[in-house]
Amino acid sequence: MNIKQYIDRLEKLDSGKMFQNDFLLTWEKSIDEIHATFTVADALRHLRENNISARIFDSGLAVSLFRDNSTRTRFSFGSASNLLGLALQDLDEGKSQIAHGETVRETANMISFMADVIGIRDDMYIGKGNTYMREVAEAVEQGHKDGVLEQRPTLVNLQCDIDHPTQSMADMLHIIHHFGGVENLKGKKIAMSWAYSPSYGKPLSVPQGVIGLMTRFGMDVSLAHPKGYEVMSEVEQVAAGNAVKSGGKFTKTNSMAEAFEGADIVYPKSWAPYNAMEKRTILYGNGDDAGIKDLEKVLLAQNAEHKDWTCTEDLMKTTKDGKALYMHCLPADITGVSCKEGEVEASVFERYRVPQYKEAGFKPYIIAAMIFLAKCKNPEAALANLGAKGQPRWMDR
Repeated sequence: MNIKQYIDRLEKLDSGKMFQNDFLLTWEKSIDEIHATFTVADALRHLRENNISARIFDSGLAVSLFRDNSTRTRFSFGSASNLLGLALQDLDEGKSQIAHGETVRETANMISFMADVIGIRDDMYIGKGNTYMREVAEAVEQGHKDGVLEQRPTLVNLQCDIDHPTQSMADMLHIIHHFGGVENLKGKKIAMSWAYSPSYGKPLSVPQGVIGLMTRFGMDVSLAHPKGYEVMSEVEQVAAGNAVKSGGKFTKTNSMAEAFEGADIVYPKSWAPYNAMEKRTILYGNGDDAGIKDLEKVLLAQNAEHKDWTCTEDLMKTTKDGKALYMHCLPADITGVSCKEGEVEASVFERYRVPQYKEAGFKPYIIAAMIFLAKCKNPEAALANLGAKGQPRWMDR
């Protein structure tokens, strides 16, 4: 495709409400807005692959706040910001006045004087992360209305306790490319399955993000986990509603084998039980270190009861033609490589290693597209201008 074809596709979509807005949960966005994000992501990738600058900013700041460890999402946000022409500044809470009790409202305004986008990852505690992001969004909105901020920064959810929109959107774009277009996805079966991990406390936002997004495309989405590893019931309701609207399916099972049977895509990924994450949030809030350590022991023992929940070669043979697309948000717990026993056998992971890296490679463009659509009142014209200018991204080529 050329840039005009992406523009033509974008013109058919209603994405106007994304302008000067945030991206917090995928199910808050219309299907047109989801498709617009995919289209702009592909267009931006097209520009870069053809050595054309995608800079829509001459100056400006992207602020990142990571309250949990991150490699892919951290560098994807930095790459996306740089692609569009923004400088990156990481907010280290330990080196800021936040550690001394500075309010959310004050922090949000103080970091936003020349900021165009704020990316936040806050996925550790149930009921906290997404709430915090909305507090920041409200603060900068008011700061702009009060004349404190020249512009209202866009907020991008880089993972919270409810959803991981940049991950699920990157996953979905990978699936679209793999199967040759969104029109080929209806009826495709994806198994979003819990898998054994020798660690505990992994967020629920990846499986919740997957079932909350994939059900919008007429797919057959199967959520599999042992009893006791439930996700948020509210997100399950979103997935069920999406499936009805799209003509797809959303089913739940306590059998990994059942989920894998005939699947076109498999996504074996560990997560912590919702109830356990609630308990951990309360313990952290109370500063109960002993209680946290006791909970960790209980959950590790609980995980160990389900070591058979792992993606094996034998399980992969039961998928569609034995060739289902294996997916993971990374890093995966690989049996015999990164741990003694884990989510996936080494031979399965290695066979799909390159596709997984390509899967991760969609994330910078997804994030850039989220920012682009929030900052460009007329994204079609902005893309056309970039294409017409044809400014080389680098000269020695």
